[in-house]
Amino acid sequence: MMCALLAMSPALTPGSAVFTLTSSAFSPGGVIPKVHECTSGGSDPRQRNESPPLSWAGGPATTQSYALVMRDLDNRNLIHWVIYDIPVSVTALPQNVDHVYRPSVPSGSRQVYYRGSASLFGYQGPCSPRTVNTYEFVVYALNRASLAELTSSSSTTTAARVITSASLGSARLSGES
Repeated sequence: MMCALLAMSPALTPGSAVFTLTSSAFSPGGVIPKVHECTSGGSDPRQRNESPPLSWAGGPATTQSYALVMRDLDNRNLIHWVIYDIPVSVTALPQNVDHVYRPSVPSGSRQVYYRGSASLFGYQGPCSPRTVNTYEFVVYALNRASLAELTSSSSTTTAARVITSASLGSARLSGES
């Protein structure tokens, strides 16, 4: 089941589509399934640290690429995932994007190295064993095809700042874990 969530995009014109981000794994504001939770703090075999499937539609017509940033809103907006240089022709991420700098899907994309409860490229799932936290996924439509100034050693905060400055609009989806 696909669920749409409120989105915003300043580049939209009257009569154009609303920029939305959805997931077949969870409803807006719903519970993020265990398979997407981190494996670093628990012994539950259902926790596999797999990124959720995400799809978006209605990005601004002038979009040249996409990027996605995931944050833990209840933990000082800690950034859990940054993937960028997603080609403009791509409007979805599959479940379990590779944990490498240059994942195989989507081709051409790059991910930032997560330095926290785990050390890996790409997605680091929710890791809140004693509390329920809200996690927000934001897809950004960008005004450039590539964020060439970012490298394999760029920090999540640097990447998020560069993405925000190149943004034409964004769509959001949140869930709890």
